[in-house]
Amino acid sequence: MDIKTASAIRRLRLVSAPEAVSFLLLLVCSVLKRTTDFNAVPVMGMVHGVLFVLYVLFWADAWNRTKWSAKRGILYFVLSVLPTGGFFAERKLRREAEDAVIASRARREGVVTS
Repeated sequence: MDIKTASAIRRLRLVSAPEAVSFLLLLVCSVLKRTTDFNAVPVMGMVHGVLFVLYVLFWADAWNRTKWSAKRGILYFVLSVLPTGGFFAERKLRREAEDAVIASRARREGVVTS
């Protein structure tokens, strides 16, 4: 895996958890808006919107660079629209990055050839 591909996965991983947190906070703010006088939906909506747009941009870049299958690429997108999906995406991306590092080291040391 080259450095640009690793960076694309890292960017997607780093934005996935905050995007998930902002989604959950937006849901909480929506409930509070309906049940109390507290209205933080405009602020949280904007924060979540910015993080979601970043996630989609980083997702498209990572999918392009990693050449994921359609199934895997769509999975990461679907995880972005589920309330806690960003946490699962972050965990899967971390494992994928760790596996790529291990494979790269193995190839460099001559353990495997491919």
